[in-house]
Amino acid sequence: MSACFRFQMRRISAISAQAFRVKLALSTLCENPRKRTGLSTLFPAFVAAAVRLFPDVSWLVFASHDEPWPDLGPRVNVVRRFAANDRRAMRLWSDHLRVGSEAERRGADALLTVGFVPLRCRLPVIMQVCALPSSCAAGPANWLRTAYRVWALRAGLRRAALVITNSAWAAGRLGALDRGRRCRLVVSPEGVDHAQFSPEPGKSERDRLTRELGIPPRYLLWLSNFYAYKRAELALAAFAALPAKLRTEYPFVLAGGDWQGGLARARRAAARCGVDRDVRFLGRVNEAWLPALYRNARAQVMATSEETFGRNLLEAMACGCPTVANDLPVLREVAGAGAEFTDFARTPEAGEALRRLCEDDVLAGRVRDHGIARAAEFSFERLARERVNAVIALLEPEKALVAS
Repeated sequence: MSACFRFQMRRISAISAQAFRVKLALSTLCENPRKRTGLSTLFPAFVAAAVRLFPDVSWLVFASHDEPWPDLGPRVNVVRRFAANDRRAMRLWSDHLRVGSEAERRGADALLTVGFVPLRCRLPVIMQVCALPSSCAAGPANWLRTAYRVWALRAGLRRAALVITNSAWAAGRLGALDRGRRCRLVVSPEGVDHAQFSPEPGKSERDRLTRELGIPPRYLLWLSNFYAYKRAELALAAFAALPAKLRTEYPFVLAGGDWQGGLARARRAAARCGVDRDVRFLGRVNEAWLPALYRNARAQVMATSEETFGRNLLEAMACGCPTVANDLPVLREVAGAGAEFTDFARTPEAGEALRRLCEDDVLAGRVRDHGIARAAEFSFERLARERVNAVIALLEPEKALVAS
């Protein structure tokens, strides 16, 4: 981010959105309603916080016909006319050729997207970058999707009026891709709902976990869809490196939906490591269970090879769950001292990091306390304030001209 634009952001942060009557359009069609991800919860939380903070900003949200959206009042209009990512070809047609003109027809001042700029859109486009194209998705079955994402990202950096990403690490990667063109770039970290993700346990939640999900009183946790880059196999190998007594005392609970055969690969890895008796595969669980799963785990195991932010890490910290995370710069940026870091490609080292958190109550308590304090710095209110103010800063000259 240039020094000039950082100064502009500091100046505009003091300006109230009440000076304008702004309508923002947001496309969430990139989500597959049948395969929910972190974005599925981020979009509604972002808009809900923006509605509370900016009373003179209204929203036009493009969502699939069956994507759940809360009723956020009359200033949020959810449009369900277009295909989402469960019908990928139709979704790309809609996002690139129809959504922009529909947003303009309905009076939007700008369009927020995720990872692309439409081929046809006369409105200013704010491209949010929540993930970078994954090197782990470059196999034969995914090469076309990866090629599209790389093309869309590079083209978006050239054409977007503003680019918002979720970490300084990701901003550095985008700056390298931009090749000196110096797009307007804002770093705005993701948020967490502290009313939901908190260290305070719910009533009888441990008993409910055992009764309704079959989870033992003590366990280690892996929580994600089974994407290849999350490397469930390496997490299982680290678990297998624990002494047998600890594996019995802290069984490994893996929760998340299948993704291109990843769940079957993880099951085979557990059998190959000889730990399948101490492993529980829950499959996809209702999102309402996530805080309880974090709060009651001894530790979260996060063997991911790449992240742009690390939502699981933030949610775990907010719930007081220590995490053993793969040593990535972006995860250190998010967690600070609120996690233990190791190299999961080195199984003995990763197993030793897990063992320490299982056996050392002082260490676990210290990581937990640091994590709770660090998570308090992130919220959807902060995210909404930063992102909406950035859009207002972008639109301010045009609005001032119209007002005059």
